[in-house]
Amino acid sequence: MSGPRWIVGLAVLLPELLLTAGCGGSAGGSGGGGEADPTGFPEGTVTFTNPVYDRNFPDPGVLKVGDTYYAYGTNDGDRNVPLLTSTDLVHWSGPVEVMPELGEWAYPGNTWAPEVLRVSDDRFVLYYTARSPDANLQCVGAAVADNPRGPFRDRSDKPLICQEDEGGSIDASPFRDPDGTLSLYWKNDGNHIDAPTHLYGQRLSYDGLRLKGEPVRLLTNHALWHGHVIEGPQMHVREGRYHLFYSAHAYDSSNYAVGYAVCEGPLGPCHDAPENPILKTGPGAAGPGHCSLVVGPDGKDWLLYHAWPPDAVGSSDPGRTMWLDKVAWANAKPVIRGPTAKPQPVP
Repeated sequence: MSGPRWIVGLAVLLPELLLTAGCGGSAGGSGGGGEADPTGFPEGTVTFTNPVYDRNFPDPGVLKVGDTYYAYGTNDGDRNVPLLTSTDLVHWSGPVEVMPELGEWAYPGNTWAPEVLRVSDDRFVLYYTARSPDANLQCVGAAVADNPRGPFRDRSDKPLICQEDEGGSIDASPFRDPDGTLSLYWKNDGNHIDAPTHLYGQRLSYDGLRLKGEPVRLLTNHALWHGHVIEGPQMHVREGRYHLFYSAHAYDSSNYAVGYAVCEGPLGPCHDAPENPILKTGPGAAGPGHCSLVVGPDGKDWLLYHAWPPDAVGSSDPGRTMWLDKVAWANAKPVIRGPTAKPQPVP
């Protein structure tokens, strides 16, 4: 996500290491007189209510390893890369720091939108955006750890990607194709210099640390709902069909929203979906975006994303909280069931 990130110091409303998210037990009636279940769910259904994390946690990038989900977020003031963990996508522990020091090419304070790729059982690569004092731009770096909790270390003296003639580079997102090949997606920070913004894709080496071939422009901001920016790409493949999810418009407004493009392969060509946006401001959530699609414990697709409280858009209190909603598929098209502010069954 482009623009300044809020550095937030919030009052602790729930225990530091375990935040519940309105998760209840049976959603059925209390039994006194056999009253009808007001939620409409079968008796015994366990529910949760958004947000699943009610403090500032912008740009969640989620990786599942074993039974644990790891959510990495934009810097929060105390941490360069904060990490939350969960086993059910609803209850989250943390945050903790996973990257105490940045690469020597970067300085702290603007560490945005990290995502992690599992290269092998004991090798994980974290892609992060940070400020390069040499270029005076946001650029993308890569750091390595032997487990998803870090500490991640960037041993390079220069960024992995920094398109200086296009305003810089941000929001890197890795993808492993079913055939095993790796790709990386990102956005040039064109809106930083009043230029167009593009979503790029490029092949990655097997170790995730080198780019191969040439970058490919997959999508450019063109639609009215895009505003001046498209960003936050994430590729997802389902039944051989490639979907490039992304966010668009000003991140600090209620116009921010999520759309997708259908691609013929991991490096395109890609075609914007006519039904966009597929996730936009709704009850309880304004400007939803920078999403991460994951498979839940129930085996279904779910979307984690950040959103503002409708009465506090652009405010540091509480900032952008983390929401969770189900992704349905209709005629090979994703349908986001959200933003959902009412109770819904846990994954």
